[in-house]
Amino acid sequence: MTKEIEFEIHRCKSREEVRQIIVSEFLKEQPGNGKGDLTSRYIYYVETLADGKRIYLKRPARLNKGFDFTIHVEGMKFLTKHDYPKHEDILKDLRRKKRSHPRLFNKLYKAIYRVYECEDTETILKECRLLNFHVGYPTDLVLQVTKWFFIEQDVTYWNWSGRSMFMDGVRSLVV
Repeated sequence: MTKEIEFEIHRCKSREEVRQIIVSEFLKEQPGNGKGDLTSRYIYYVETLADGKRIYLKRPARLNKGFDFTIHVEGMKFLTKHDYPKHEDILKDLRRKKRSHPRLFNKLYKAIYRVYECEDTETILKECRLLNFHVGYPTDLVLQVTKWFFIEQDVTYWNWSGRSMFMDGVRSLVV
């Protein structure tokens, strides 16, 4: 059985704080009793987009163990033909946005960098509501999924580079 939980992370000031909040939430999960139906499963609804679609996390992740999770967007089909985006989905979308609207892309890049720096995403989203590219995914989806990519990498790769791994891919588009 899957337990569904509403969960938000806002107004954190550092990677450490974000990681501590999410790991503390995961520590509340009940242990499983085996494989298959005996596995404890969780869905965390973490964001609601402007169009009403929700971003949610699924635990446990299929291939990894520990605190890892997958990120999903209700009603979306990404390159995988599933509702879970991969890094390449967002990077490909950012390339399209850059080609079609370089000036707007620069503003979006700055917004992504602010998300990377753990600035409040609600504030950033309000400031970016007029960034309409007319290509690809909506801006709020890109920013919110990116936020959760950063968080996922901080949880999974804390002792290495964490969120900078995905940010390096985004930075490569600016050059």
